[in-house]
Amino acid sequence: MVELDFTKNADGLLPAIVQEYQSGEVLMLAYVNREAWALTLETGKAHFWSRSRKKIWLKGETSGHMQIIHDILVDCDNDTVVYKVEQLGGAACHTGYRSCFYRRVNGQELQIIGEKIFDPEKVYR
Repeated sequence: MVELDFTKNADGLLPAIVQEYQSGEVLMLAYVNREAWALTLETGKAHFWSRSRKKIWLKGETSGHMQIIHDILVDCDNDTVVYKVEQLGGAACHTGYRSCFYRRVNGQELQIIGEKIFDPEKVYR
């Protein structure tokens, strides 16, 4: 298994930038620990550490909007990864948008620029 440097942060978490593999669109930023990293490599599906729930999280386990790994890039310090994924179901964001980066700074406000794919009230009862 490719070893990452999980010792750089006291919590053992490393950032994982997630991009759509064909377009390069940034879909989200999440965190991986050793277990999530191993599961991602083993299954070919994106796994993360949920900081809010304090547990391993298979992306799409509730919504069905899984991320299939096509390529993984590792930075020069072995402490950040880029997952290039096929986003199933069309949405990466738990708020229902395709990307978690669906807002743009416009002066002193945030302007919604993304398309909402699903209603989170219906998906995450």
